[in-house]
Amino acid sequence: MPASDTLRLRPFQAAIFDMDGTLLDTEAVFREIVYDVCTELGFEMTHDVHQSMVGSSHERTNQLLIEAYGVAFPYALFDERCRVTMRERSHAGVPVKPGAVEFITELRDRGIPTAVATSSRNPHAAHHLGAAGLLDLFETVVTRDDVVHPKPHPEPYLTAARRLGVEPVHCLALEDSHAGVRAAHAAGMQTIMVPDLVGPNAEIEALGVSVVPSLMLVHLAAFARD
Repeated sequence: MPASDTLRLRPFQAAIFDMDGTLLDTEAVFREIVYDVCTELGFEMTHDVHQSMVGSSHERTNQLLIEAYGVAFPYALFDERCRVTMRERSHAGVPVKPGAVEFITELRDRGIPTAVATSSRNPHAAHHLGAAGLLDLFETVVTRDDVVHPKPHPEPYLTAARRLGVEPVHCLALEDSHAGVRAAHAAGMQTIMVPDLVGPNAEIEALGVSVVPSLMLVHLAAFARD
């Protein structure tokens, strides 16, 4: 069945993308790094703890790890080792999610502005988007360094919309994490979840957002062909 028959999008004037797990196929790599670094530090990462971390800000991740392992957990060292390892593994390039480049390219061709709203800090976001060849495709990139309140607060998405000069209600938001979906939905945007490592739960389903398996299908629904 064509995507346009299963996903009905309202007209939109801008598109805002999450980065890791939505644009970049990096979450599986980062999961492996998280498990390895925890083992090196003498802690055992679990599926449930890792799932809770997906899409979270650094502050929230710190809180989650302290809750899971106690105040002795060396978060600063954990964070540094994860970032260094991730950067080393990205030297050969950063994989892009299927359909991302094609979707963004058509958005640009149609004069629809695009942005990234990520919980990552600016150096990480700039490096990874650059390594993936995507950085120059966006009008603006909103990172953790640009906001007071990270996702699931709507501020990252509201900031992106303001920079693009488009009202949030006229923005399409693409997300893979629960925190990101909550942020975009709270901003009043037309929100699409494209799951990566974590699928929707009852809370996300209750928000009434569409869940679509790939950006390729969102692309087809956005610009339905004759």
